[in-house]
Amino acid sequence: MSYEQLDRWSEEAAVGLADRGVAESSVVALVLPSCPEYTVLYAACAKLGAITAGINHRLTPLERDRVVTLAQPDLILSTADLLDRRESAELIQPCGYVPTDSDVPESEETEAEVLAGLRVVGGVVAPLAEDLDRPICIVFTSGTTGTPKGAVFCGRQLQFICQVDTQHKWNSPQDLGLHSSAGTSLTHLGPMTKLLGNLHGGGTSHLMKKWTALGGLEAVEQFRMPVIAGIPTQLALMLHHDSFDQFDLSCVQAVIVGGGPATPALITEARERLGVPVAVRYSCTEAGIGVGTSFQDPPEDALQSVGRPHLGVDLTVRSETGELLAHGKIGEITLKSPAVMSGYYKDPAASSAAFWPDGALRTGDLGHLDTAGRLHLVGRSKEMYIRGGNNVYPMEVESVLSQHDGVAQLVIVPRPDPTMGEIGVAVLVPSDPLNPPTLEELRGFAAEQIAPFKLPSELVLRDSLPLTPMEKIDRNAIREEL
Repeated sequence: MSYEQLDRWSEEAAVGLADRGVAESSVVALVLPSCPEYTVLYAACAKLGAITAGINHRLTPLERDRVVTLAQPDLILSTADLLDRRESAELIQPCGYVPTDSDVPESEETEAEVLAGLRVVGGVVAPLAEDLDRPICIVFTSGTTGTPKGAVFCGRQLQFICQVDTQHKWNSPQDLGLHSSAGTSLTHLGPMTKLLGNLHGGGTSHLMKKWTALGGLEAVEQFRMPVIAGIPTQLALMLHHDSFDQFDLSCVQAVIVGGGPATPALITEARERLGVPVAVRYSCTEAGIGVGTSFQDPPEDALQSVGRPHLGVDLTVRSETGELLAHGKIGEITLKSPAVMSGYYKDPAASSAAFWPDGALRTGDLGHLDTAGRLHLVGRSKEMYIRGGNNVYPMEVESVLSQHDGVAQLVIVPRPDPTMGEIGVAVLVPSDPLNPPTLEELRGFAAEQIAPFKLPSELVLRDSLPLTPMEKIDRNAIREEL
């Protein structure tokens, strides 16, 4: 789909949406797979001043129902296999889309079939008056720590994110941002808030119906992508794929990883196997953008930290009462910038609780700042556990143990213990299933860097770790299983 087609098709789709009663401030829920039509409809809603609520199609039917109920949409657009039976729901058939459990072959569609029945060919809508405070989209949190909430982003936030990402420059063929692959749902923070910047810079997005490590490697090689970008899980799966060394990845000039904690072992492996610099990013859904390392930073920055705040972002670490903490003191990470959400959709109480009085967003993540201004993560506040009266932050221990040669993936979760209150359990996917490391080996490996009370007391081996619909490791599922 070209830029001209996106503009024209979204205009025609906007007319069709208007005929269905969609207007400024209407909420349109998109329950769709990763398909070009999603972007067309997102742009169409924006042209009408309507709010796009992206519903992750990878959620279970019950989870989708909860999010749709939260969004209270005026119109739901969905595919046959995902269609909600509410009166406001309408069927959309993306071109070439076949449900993953179907044996029906793909077919070649004509332009007329793109959003057929919705688009009004040749139709145009009246341009909107500029209003940077007009809501444009609702991005839902993952809900791993409770019921999902909808973060509202307006034109003002998206414009600032665009400025940070692109400096309002069009890319040349040599620029790193020219190509990207969408390996996550289009409902995620990145696709929903960075589309403006991608279009502004002349970017090309390659969509995947279902991301796989093999598919990601094939896309990088075929389209000569200069950047591999994704969440740590995706990068690890690509690096560890049996066919990795068979691909010509000489086009890759850099790696960007975010959306979750990247261990020093993963960053080191990416640098060694690809021979390129690696940058890390940290933010949360509600913040829009946050902090990161640059390719010009010293190599140790990405190993030891998640970098410094982006231009225009105020980063602080605070106590439970909101007091600013000195360097080295662990507290809650807060972010303040023009990119931070306007609030949670129709939830004033939760919106108020998400901010300190000075407007700083409470991320719920724990960390500390060093004297160089770099942020070091230690985990979610809800992930911390107390062993024998001592606070233990799983991410701190994981970052060390993950460097053991026998570890492919590892998380540490707490389990109740009658004596210590809680103990740590290491749930591990071994590099060599026939020769996994023992608990004693792991504890000995980390003994010089981690205090004994922080080290895991039990070891559980697994072939793989469960993932959330956001493709992050599902710690809750592991904890419940234990």
